[in-house]
Amino acid sequence: MKNILILSCALLVLISCKDEQKQIVAEKQATYESFGEKIAADDALTSEEMLRKYQDLKPGDTIDVKFKSEIKEVCKKKGCWMSIALPGDEETFVKFKDYEFFVPKNADKSITILSGKAFIDSVSVNQLRHYAKDGGKSETEIAQITAPEVKYGFEANGVLIQK
Repeated sequence: MKNILILSCALLVLISCKDEQKQIVAEKQATYESFGEKIAADDALTSEEMLRKYQDLKPGDTIDVKFKSEIKEVCKKKGCWMSIALPGDEETFVKFKDYEFFVPKNADKSITILSGKAFIDSVSVNQLRHYAKDGGKSETEIAQITAPEVKYGFEANGVLIQK
């Protein structure tokens, strides 16, 4: 009986390690389309780690960082900005360094790796309305924007989007 219990535990450990190895291999085999500067897919922070970094920032602070998350929304006019998911209902608004590159307009819900500068940003009502219009929001939704917002911002110099 004791041997069966030991054998069962050993089997469970082997199975769980094998699943973890499959996940690591799948992540390493993921292929990405590159935009902007060439960046590597390795050593990116998770979205949870990125949120903790943002929470430590004060207005005016910037940090160079690379992180991985899901694209919530892309500018539907040109692909000139993205909204990236962070844990909970948080998100970061991404623009591209010097407006030098754009991303596909249909990249919503794709996995992305971003490299660049993270910061805290105050966004004016006019700019929020502009982004809402670019995002395809209705006139009613746009009219409801009446106050500036403090948001997590990101200026990407390189982006990878999983194919």
